[in-house]
Amino acid sequence: MDEQVLQEMYRLTKENNRMLHKMRRNAFWGGIFKVIFWAAMLLVPIWLYLSYLAPVVDDMMQTVQQIQGTSAKAQAEIGGFQDMLKQLQQKIPLIQQ
Repeated sequence: MDEQVLQEMYRLTKENNRMLHKMRRNAFWGGIFKVIFWAAMLLVPIWLYLSYLAPVVDDMMQTVQQIQGTSAKAQAEIGGFQDMLKQLQQKIPLIQQ
């Protein structure tokens, strides 16, 4: 009877050892996949921005700068026109606003 008990304990110990090894292996691979998953969750949006959205944003910023440059030129022209009008009024006092 002692021999049967020892054999059963030995079998259960081996089975327990196999299960523990499987659990450790699964935990290891689960950790690796978790790291890969979170790295992808952080890096994919950055890659998408750099690949697709950054060129659009750059084009939009260039357009805004062009519009601002054109606006500054127009304001300078209007300022020049107003100066010319003042000079004309000084030369010809009959012209009133």
